[in-house]
Amino acid sequence: MLSITSDYASGTGCPEPCLRRIAAAGFTHVHWCHQWCTDFLYTASEVVQIGRWFAELGLELTDVHGSHGKEKAWGSCAEYERQAGLELIRNRIRFASELGSDVVIMHLPGRPVDPQSDPEFDARLHDSIDSLLPDLAEHGVRLAFENMARDDFGLIRQLLADYPADRIGVCYDAGHGNMGDAQGLNHLETVKDRLISVHLHDNDGQSDQHLPPFCGTVDWPGLARIIVGSSYSKPLSFEVAIRASGIEDEDEFLAFSHRRARDVADMVALERSALA
Repeated sequence: MLSITSDYASGTGCPEPCLRRIAAAGFTHVHWCHQWCTDFLYTASEVVQIGRWFAELGLELTDVHGSHGKEKAWGSCAEYERQAGLELIRNRIRFASELGSDVVIMHLPGRPVDPQSDPEFDARLHDSIDSLLPDLAEHGVRLAFENMARDDFGLIRQLLADYPADRIGVCYDAGHGNMGDAQGLNHLETVKDRLISVHLHDNDGQSDQHLPPFCGTVDWPGLARIIVGSSYSKPLSFEVAIRASGIEDEDEFLAFSHRRARDVADMVALERSALA
C-alpha cells in the first residue's frame, strides 16, 4: 500500500483526473492536498462526490492537508480572521472524518523572532488549539503539526508536551527536514513516538522541490530506520510534484514515482525484518 498527494500536478480545480491517474499508477491511498493553501470550504455535495470517486477507483484517504488559508488564517492577529481560519480547519476535520481518515496536517503559525513583537502569540495559538479539541474528539481526528523548512522543532516539541497524543502528533516533511542545516532526522528522532503522518519527497538540500525519492540528497536509509522505530502506522505517503522532476507527462511521472516509492517501502520492510 502506497499513498501519493492529490496535488502532484495541480492543487485546484476538479480532482477527478488526478485521482484516476493515481489509481491507474498503482497507488492505493491518497494524501489529500487539494486546496491546502486557499480559503476553499468543502460542501456536503463535494465530499459525497469525492467519496464516490474513491469507492469507484479503490482508493482510500491517508490524511488531509489542512489549509492555513489566505484571509481565513488561524494564526492571524485579527480576531475575525483567526476565527474564520479555525472554521476552515473544522471543515477539513469533518472532511477527513467523513472520508475515513483520522489525521489533518497543519502548518503552525510562524513564531515571531522577537517575542515582544507579538507577546500574545503563545496564548493565541494555545487558545486556537484548545478550541479545536472538541471537534477533534467528536470526529476521532488528530492534528499533525508539520515541520517547516529549517525547523528546529522547538514549537512542535512544546505543543507535544502541552497536548495528549490522542489529539496532537507530528507530520515529518522529509524535504523540509533536508533543507540547509535543518538536521531534520536528528529532530525527528526526538519526537518519533508522536509521528502520525509523513510527507516523503526529495530535494537538493537548498529548495523545496518535492522530487521523487532518490532524486536528491535525503538520507533515505536513515529515515527508513527512524520510521520503523516510530509510532507511524499508515501507508508510506509521498508528497511529490511533477513541476521540478524534469518529466512532463503525468502518467510517466506517476509511474516513476510509484517505482521510487516501492523502493522506499522495500527499504522500510528490510529495516522491519532486521528488527524482528
